[in-house]
Amino acid sequence: MVEKNDNQVHEETIEADDQEQTESEEVEQEFIDERVEADSHHESEEGSSNEVAEIEQKLQETSNRLLRVQADYDNFRRRTKQEKESEAKYRSQRLAEELLPAVDNFERGLSIHPENEETKSLLQGMEMVYRQLKEALEKEGVMPIKTVGEPFDPQLHQAVMQVESDEYDSNIVVEELQKGYMLKDRVIRPAMVKVNA
Repeated sequence: MVEKNDNQVHEETIEADDQEQTESEEVEQEFIDERVEADSHHESEEGSSNEVAEIEQKLQETSNRLLRVQADYDNFRRRTKQEKESEAKYRSQRLAEELLPAVDNFERGLSIHPENEETKSLLQGMEMVYRQLKEALEKEGVMPIKTVGEPFDPQLHQAVMQVESDEYDSNIVVEELQKGYMLKDRVIRPAMVKVNA
């Protein structure tokens, strides 16, 4: 058996200590590396969950914006359709408003009582033209507003006088001074009337 001198023993002890320290440092380094890797994995999970949350938020905002645009478009289409329907329904309003004074004049002219044959034949011609004009207006939906005996309605009637009459109840139209007309469901000229007080 070979005896080791103190130097050799000392060197071996130092080597063993160094080896132990190296092993300990390696284990410690492995532990640190695992910890760093775990932390970075955790951070990347947090980062990716933050990214997912941001993407979900942007998706929600885009979805909301798309819904608003769709609602605006639907409202625009509905409004355009209503305008077209209204335009078609009341397309003859301007023409009717222009013709109403002529109808009034025909009615005034027809209220005279003819005294001779010439006037009677002229009156018959006027009646024919008046009837044709009235029929054309009725085909377009222009109708006179009912007045005498009807309750006063400020939407349909324009009261220009108040009278006291025992024949009618209070707030009833007693006389029509100028005819009013409606185009379908729209008043194009209110009737001028006398109303019982």
